[in-house]
Amino acid sequence: MARRITKVGVVGLGIMGGGIAEVMARYGHEVVGVEKDEAAVERARQLVEHSAARALAKGKVTEKERDALLSRITYTTRLEDCSDCLLVVEAVPEDFDLKREILTALDAVVPEDAVLATSTSALSVTEIAVTTTDPKRVIGFHFFNPPTVLQLVEVVRTVMTAEDVVEDVVAFAEDIGKHPIVVGDKAGFIANALLLGYLNHAVSMYENRYASREDIDAAMRFGCAYPMGPLALLDLIGLDDAYAILELMYREGRDRLHAPAPILKQMISAGLIGRKSGRGFYTYAAPGSPEVVQDLGTAAPAAAGGETRAISRVGVVGSGTMAGGIVEVFAKAGLDVVFVARGEDKLAGVVQRMGKNLGKMVDKGRMTREDADAALTRVSGSTSREDLADVDLVVEAIAEDLEVKQQLFRDLDRICKPGAVLATTTSSLPVVDCARATSRPQDVVGLHFFNPAPIMKLVEVVHTVSTAPDVVSTAQALCKRIGKHPVTCGDRSGFIVNALLFPYLNDAVRMLEAHYASADDIDTAIKLGCNLPMGPFELLDVVGLDVSLAIQRQLFTEFREPGFAPAPMLEHLVTAGYLGRKTRRGFRTYA
Repeated sequence: MARRITKVGVVGLGIMGGGIAEVMARYGHEVVGVEKDEAAVERARQLVEHSAARALAKGKVTEKERDALLSRITYTTRLEDCSDCLLVVEAVPEDFDLKREILTALDAVVPEDAVLATSTSALSVTEIAVTTTDPKRVIGFHFFNPPTVLQLVEVVRTVMTAEDVVEDVVAFAEDIGKHPIVVGDKAGFIANALLLGYLNHAVSMYENRYASREDIDAAMRFGCAYPMGPLALLDLIGLDDAYAILELMYREGRDRLHAPAPILKQMISAGLIGRKSGRGFYTYAAPGSPEVVQDLGTAAPAAAGGETRAISRVGVVGSGTMAGGIVEVFAKAGLDVVFVARGEDKLAGVVQRMGKNLGKMVDKGRMTREDADAALTRVSGSTSREDLADVDLVVEAIAEDLEVKQQLFRDLDRICKPGAVLATTTSSLPVVDCARATSRPQDVVGLHFFNPAPIMKLVEVVHTVSTAPDVVSTAQALCKRIGKHPVTCGDRSGFIVNALLFPYLNDAVRMLEAHYASADDIDTAIKLGCNLPMGPFELLDVVGLDVSLAIQRQLFTEFREPGFAPAPMLEHLVTAGYLGRKTRRGFRTYA
């Protein structure tokens, strides 16, 4: 049975250590906070008092609770003052020698049955533990920043850690309101191992000038509902800290995808390490400030200064969920829309779904009945592609079959008037393969809407090597006109969102098949530690394992990157027919 730990020590009271001490004190524990000198002690005291004051102002604690919290923390410069603590957590900087020095000194001070914990986010807990006289009582206790807010803690056991030590730390984590996940001693643990690979890929995408920093970040915020884009998140984490974790992950696993992107080292050498230095991928109002200010790298507004083609009447080919959603988006934005489907029943289905969606918006007060009726009057359906002859832009939203799409584009090339923009919503096929089916490849562009189109704000505007500049500008301007956020990129597999998302999902599957952690623990670590809306296995089951496998295969085929090869477990599940929620079984089983 786990022991009840009431008095704890925290060595190192910076942002992380101070937050850990505050959390422990908030939950009724006596805390001995240790810093290197009196000046550091005073800084730490002010840090904790300021944080507690913010909690009071936000109503998270009462004045009485705030005062009690502060009274439970004793500040000192002497490790010896931890002599009666049953748990001591070191939270000093990520310096291997410094951490070993601290734990070795604590080893001689604390009781024989005390637990020694390191808050390292990446360093080997095993290599830290072996410098003590009793490595079986050493454990990793990885909090996430800010520790006063994020619930996740990774409890990292080594091959030497005693089982009762794991039980004690898990119980203590729960006692201070955290969600503990027990993992083995592997570089990056769960959350950082998955997160940093994704962030590094985003850096490479930026370094290769595939898309602007703003578009990469906006793509993941609007396309995946992530709270921050990857480059902004790196600035928050600190490029130096991210580089150190990636370097450790690469040294341990030799996965080329974890080898830090060269630009990271260059930026660190130049002192551009993120918010804390005032400049990283973005420039900030001051060191430590979250306010982004314009700099030489700030992207010009979409379509600014570029010629555009007039768009007043648009066409949509298709009758599925995506096609119907795009029709609705255009009509609500005031555009006349003609859509083409294969039969009268398909036409009726699109109009019926649109009427139902608009009715819900009226009921919720998001739209007037007059506006809803006006949108419906702008829509006309047809079973003949010939009725697209006078549209200014046509969007195809049919099946992801290249031959079928190419045949459609041959027809559009024959039917549509000169100067009409021909767009494809493909999410994985090469846009240029559609363009070469026409005699006007300069007029062809990708407009990758996200599902459901009426709700998701993101559209990826994909230009090929042949796309005319005014067509790109027209697509960008149209997206803004219909209330979407356009991001612009070149014609390569996955575009921005899928190229960043699916390798991360694939890494999660590899972690699961290596038996490092369960699907539940991995999902929990990502949601609570990284504040993402869904864990990777929840998301895979929603997307569909067959769809995910097809995209991952496409990425591997195009980039020939060994790390992009689909995880065998994913292939086996698809072969077995376990495709996710749509078949009631994927990584989980559904009722």
